[in-house]
Amino acid sequence: MHSFLSHFQPLRRFPFDAAIIFSDILVVPQALGMDVQMVAGKGPTFPEPLKEPEDLQRLRVKVDVDKELGYVFKAITLTRHKIEGKVPLIGFTGAPWTLMSYMIEGGGSNTHSKAKRWLYRYPEASHILLKMLTDVIVEYLLGQVAAGAQALQVFESHAGILGPVEFKDFSLPYLQDIARRVKNKLKEAGQDVPMIVFAKDAHYALEDLSQSHYEVVGLDWTIDPKSARERTGGKVSLQGNMDPCALYAPKERISNIVKKMVEGFGTRGYIANLGHGLYPDMDPENVGAFVEAVHQHSKQIIKQI
Repeated sequence: MHSFLSHFQPLRRFPFDAAIIFSDILVVPQALGMDVQMVAGKGPTFPEPLKEPEDLQRLRVKVDVDKELGYVFKAITLTRHKIEGKVPLIGFTGAPWTLMSYMIEGGGSNTHSKAKRWLYRYPEASHILLKMLTDVIVEYLLGQVAAGAQALQVFESHAGILGPVEFKDFSLPYLQDIARRVKNKLKEAGQDVPMIVFAKDAHYALEDLSQSHYEVVGLDWTIDPKSARERTGGKVSLQGNMDPCALYAPKERISNIVKKMVEGFGTRGYIANLGHGLYPDMDPENVGAFVEAVHQHSKQIIKQI
């Protein structure tokens, strides 16, 4: 019920064009058998993180995704009914490298040095873990579609911790594999669900991401919209990318920032969004100002076409 309420309340308050299911990304490692605890002041934490390759033996070899993550699927179905077709519902998951880094670090980290140590010292074990995560994620996303999700987003939140070479080795192949396998399975059932990939701070990988079987590439606020358009060559739609901290600005300033953003992206193949998540101390009224500005400036630009 918490998952349903946490995103239905904003829908009641603001004229959003879609809803995304609220569920912590760490439910996937949890499904693999890892203990996740909520620690006050620290957030989700693994009391027993993975330290050496032998620790992989603690993980479930086969995961019954329906049994372990069925509560997420029920939340999706409940939400889909309550939305009553007003807006589409987006399912989501964390990506393999991002989840791997949490599982090894034991929680959040500034350097991710423990997780990166695995990539350099234990590359084979790293690939084994990434493949295990990928297999669960594919089933998890397919389960979300069966439960009612109408689009899917994959969050590679820790992409920017990797350099271009490591990204191509330890992140990109798994992102591509997830999209390919999910789409092939849905195609067998006569379904087609759009997929979004968001690899935060992965500026160097825009071209690769635009050819990774995803219809939409999400962008953080450090990428220029026009540059992103040129580099992706019209192969994908783009999503983003206002700096969330711009919501601390007065409403008039938010409107001006949104205007520049929408003009930069253009109105075709574009989903207006923030470049990352909100912070707890942000004024909900300024979120409303952002949404209003997006609708207002988009309409004005379309009229001029």
